[in-house]
Amino acid sequence: MSQSTPTAVILAAGEGQRLSPLTNRRPKPMLPVVNKPLLEHVLEAVIDAGIEEIVFVVGYERDRIQTYFGNGDDWDVSIEYAVQENQLGTAHAVQQAESHVDGDFLVLNGDRIIGSDAVADVHAAMDGETDAAMAVTRVPESEAYGVVTLSGDEIVDIIEKPRDELASNIINAGVYGFTPAVFDVIDATPAGPDGEYRLTDVLARVAENGTIRPVRYNGRWLDVSYPWDLLSVTGQLLDQDGGDTAGSVGAGAQIDTAAHLASTAAVGANTVVGRGSTVAANARIGPNATITRSVIFPDATVEAGAVLSDCIVGANATVGANVTAAGGEATVVTDGEIHSDVIFGGLIGDNAAVGGAATIAPGGILGNDVVVGEGAVASGTIPDGVEIRRG
Repeated sequence: MSQSTPTAVILAAGEGQRLSPLTNRRPKPMLPVVNKPLLEHVLEAVIDAGIEEIVFVVGYERDRIQTYFGNGDDWDVSIEYAVQENQLGTAHAVQQAESHVDGDFLVLNGDRIIGSDAVADVHAAMDGETDAAMAVTRVPESEAYGVVTLSGDEIVDIIEKPRDELASNIINAGVYGFTPAVFDVIDATPAGPDGEYRLTDVLARVAENGTIRPVRYNGRWLDVSYPWDLLSVTGQLLDQDGGDTAGSVGAGAQIDTAAHLASTAAVGANTVVGRGSTVAANARIGPNATITRSVIFPDATVEAGAVLSDCIVGANATVGANVTAAGGEATVVTDGEIHSDVIFGGLIGDNAAVGGAATIAPGGILGNDVVVGEGAVASGTIPDGVEIRRG
């Protein structure tokens, strides 16, 4: 086992276009999961593994990350920042941290929730006899990830999002251990066809000329790629860890034990907040509303009698009285991709306003600053700033 405690480099520079409009004004790692940033869950896993020196590689909307985490004092760790000015891929992101590391180091994706044992086990695998280590896990649908081929106790190949017949359902779990020699490999690895420098290409080169040790991992591994993933990941964490009702709760309100209210959130009388739901800081839910499997962002308002299921309500958005978003299965188009049979009631962007008695059709995505008039029906994907009126 490596004798010294390594630095953890956490990649948090990306935008997350498939999560638009949620990422139009905030970086993907700052999306709230159970009322704290996705990136904070990653940081906590690193800390729980005994690591105290952390480098965040930041880029898109980096001020949001740096303002929230600062120098790490609130977590009793040291946080430094490396800046990726242009998002040119994961290998390029790691390269930006070179001046911040001394000796073996770990790399983690800042948008994937994992258990601390994955971090600790990858650290342990860096025993001075291997060139790199990588956590691997099994998933039922591996084509969206880096697919790994094993030979004995070595990784011999890794293919990012393969298009041909899959050789394996073992994938890269997004936790790596490296020696400083990897920076020379990064320098020698060309960009892919899209101009991005991928860590998977670097790892393939390491595997050709050295040894990558797989670290098998079967624990918590939660990925947020699309808006509806935010709902499913939130639900899984609440089911596993339980909820909290720290906020203000009106008379007769029912808060499920697998729901989470921030300490400054308020829920009105006779309102139901169902399983898998979160209500963030300074958000307010009016009386007689019903919120099921929904994520309410900070400073949002849901007025009396509204019924929301499988929904996301953005920061400072307003959902009027008796608005209905019934949820259920939907076909959703996001970032040019069509997704069928998605359980998704809809998304209301930051600062959007939905008038009283309006309806949001299943799968509707309302951009930031969208205005939906009273009694109107909103469906499909509506760009930022559009106004929809009834009739």
